[in-house]
Amino acid sequence: MDIKKVLWPTDFSSSAEAALDYVKTLSRDYNAEIHVVHVFEDIIRHQAWYGEFDDKHVERLLEKARKRADERLEQICERHLEGCPLYIKHVAVGDPAAVILNLIEQEQVDLVVMATRGESGTFKFGSVAEKVVKHSPVPVTTIPTE
Repeated sequence: MDIKKVLWPTDFSSSAEAALDYVKTLSRDYNAEIHVVHVFEDIIRHQAWYGEFDDKHVERLLEKARKRADERLEQICERHLEGCPLYIKHVAVGDPAAVILNLIEQEQVDLVVMATRGESGTFKFGSVAEKVVKHSPVPVTTIPTE
């Protein structure tokens, strides 16, 4: 098995962090590059509940969320992935499972390593992990969380 690229989706939760040791080991053992992705929701989907948003306000909120995500990813990569040969950060807006699946194809990822559930998950296996496992063209290793 040749693993050159590993994708690690994170929502910055302790659940996602549980996959870090596996990601680092794969990177070290296979000299693989790590693709770290964080996806946040597009607030436009919530207009029906909260009323219409001004476009400039939406842009400011999305830019603020993107900046915060970039900063968090940089902190994680500096603190936890310093020994990895190469790590590439991705921040996206949209449906997490769809973005992850698109990124697998786009970056030609060989393996996905992710937690079984994210921060907001109430069940042992979350909907994002389930969608990725069911639809991924590459192997997905899920790390159980408590």
